[in-house]
Amino acid sequence: MKASKRIKNNRILMLLENLPFPQDLRVRREAYALASAGYLVTVICPSAKGQPSHEIVNGVAVYRYPAAPQAHGLASYLWEYAYSMSASFCLSLVVFFRGGFDVIHAHNPPDTFVFIAMFYKLFGKRFVYDHHDLSPEMYLARFRSGGRPFVHRALVMLEKLSCWFAEQVIVTNESYRKVAMGRARVPEERITIVRNGIELSRTMVPVEPDQELRQRGKTIIGYVGVMGVQDGVDYLLRALNYLRRGLGRNDFYCVIIGFGDALEDLKALARELALQDHVCFTGPIFGEKLRQLLAAADICVDSSPANPYTDRSTMFKIMEYMSLGKPIVAFDLPEHRFTAGAAAVYVTPNDERAFARSLAKLMDDPDRRKALGATGSGRIKTQLAWEYSIPNLLSVYKAVLPAAGIFEIAAPRAEVPEKAAAPEAMQPVLPGPELDARKDPLASQPSHVLSEAEESTAFSA
Repeated sequence: MKASKRIKNNRILMLLENLPFPQDLRVRREAYALASAGYLVTVICPSAKGQPSHEIVNGVAVYRYPAAPQAHGLASYLWEYAYSMSASFCLSLVVFFRGGFDVIHAHNPPDTFVFIAMFYKLFGKRFVYDHHDLSPEMYLARFRSGGRPFVHRALVMLEKLSCWFAEQVIVTNESYRKVAMGRARVPEERITIVRNGIELSRTMVPVEPDQELRQRGKTIIGYVGVMGVQDGVDYLLRALNYLRRGLGRNDFYCVIIGFGDALEDLKALARELALQDHVCFTGPIFGEKLRQLLAAADICVDSSPANPYTDRSTMFKIMEYMSLGKPIVAFDLPEHRFTAGAAAVYVTPNDERAFARSLAKLMDDPDRRKALGATGSGRIKTQLAWEYSIPNLLSVYKAVLPAAGIFEIAAPRAEVPEKAAAPEAMQPVLPGPELDARKDPLASQPSHVLSEAEESTAFSA
């Protein structure tokens, strides 16, 4: 299929700091959808190992700067953000003078991108604030003692500034919409919910379970995600310890996929609890191998504890599990229930022993596991796939850049047959090599089409 006709006043500059591109799934999906709709999209972000400083990926121009070292304390975070904002601003000047842009689309965290946006608003540029994470609540969740009040107040003010200066605010769910309306007093008409989601095309491809993992235990438990202090993997380890010692269950093996600044502490906790024979930390796993490991799991888990951050946040790992037809055990959080519905077993928040008991019951009930998995897979295909969010994303740009027009894209049909191809209505928004012929001042740069492995997810929040 040919790319859509290019439209005027359609240049978007995306700013990203916490992950490289195209590794950040949400940014990647949004960038591809906008490029497919006729917009010229440029992304500025940190680089991963081996990535070039500039390339075009599936029609999206990418400028990268060397990533800052992993931050661990207040001083190192301040340095990381000061460095990243300086690098992003310098590269934005390069884009400004080479090809220009009409809109700055900032993906938080951090919320300091607002200062770059404020500068360019002096030149008539517009600002879209894409609110991925509640930074004030995340700070409190990371520092369970409560952190420093002045830091929390500063994060709240940065979030408010981002909302106030934005022509449009994009949020990931209803809870975030309420925060924007309540804390920042953003009018409802300036807020649009663009939920995260799995591409329908990925739900149509069978995944072969990892056979080596299948041989490790009678019941395989799977977890994937970034492992920070706020992510609650320590709750999972203590629940597994009670499953083994308190409930006398040795017939399980848990694979924990991902990385984060809490990883080494979690490994130490697993050794302290003598779980070495029942738990494996794989580190970062990418592409098809990741999905094969999750496909081998009998039960998938999310042990995010209840706190002001997780109570409002949608965890993408839940949809990853659902797309593979896996039953889920998770603490009973509001957004978990909205996403998984009847596809999960919900546990009293932060109750590790109840979590273990729910695991044990599900381990002994294969029929219920099958039913939960089928429910989750159906919800993805009929309600929660990424294609259902794209019209909302495009509506934001129809409001921000009305002079540009828009290449209208219909939402997919509500019913998707189990083995059917993706509906024709969604074809314009799927990334493909036809976008690599992008005509802009950077067209002489190398163009890169993602491989199947690169297209697949790396980690889930």
